[in-house]
Amino acid sequence: MKKVISLILLVIGFVGNAQNDLPKLPTEVSPLLISEKIPSANLKATDGATIDLAKMLASKKTILVFYRGGWCPYCNMHLMALNDAEKELLNLGYQIIAISPDSPKNLKITDEKDKINYTLLSDSDGSFSKAVGIAYQAPENYKSTITAGSEGVNTTFLPVPSIFIVDQDGTIQFEYISPDFKHRISNELLIAAAKSLK
Repeated sequence: MKKVISLILLVIGFVGNAQNDLPKLPTEVSPLLISEKIPSANLKATDGATIDLAKMLASKKTILVFYRGGWCPYCNMHLMALNDAEKELLNLGYQIIAISPDSPKNLKITDEKDKINYTLLSDSDGSFSKAVGIAYQAPENYKSTITAGSEGVNTTFLPVPSIFIVDQDGTIQFEYISPDFKHRISNELLIAAAKSLK
């Protein structure tokens, strides 16, 4: 019996430490830096298919967008604003890929509601956001929202809203990290950065 109790306490300790490994605040994240490479990842598309991100990135330069979820009004405004910049970014030779902890089903709802033309991908378990260094511990008052958005997969983290411009081998050429989720990069600045990297 003592062994069972010890084992349970050990498991609880590991779970607690895994949570504590995440920064507590969005201002404490340590994102990958310019000239570093985006890690490989398998993410889910709106139809539930597994997507090899490295293969997608290899096809053309990419605007990689991380957002909190379709439940966030600031994220929805940003996604819709990106729709307005998409044509010019496509003409410059870029693709847009937006990633959130939302489940594929909830990504599809956002896609249809906001009439998104570009690719939305799911990182519900947070492994990709954590590898990029932009995940932090979700405040308690967000836990029910993120649990619902991810259909129970994510109960612990939020990504700091971020944009990375990466080349075909995944090397970061530009980044904009916004710990204040109410502030996002303007289309004008994003397009200017994309043009300067062309």
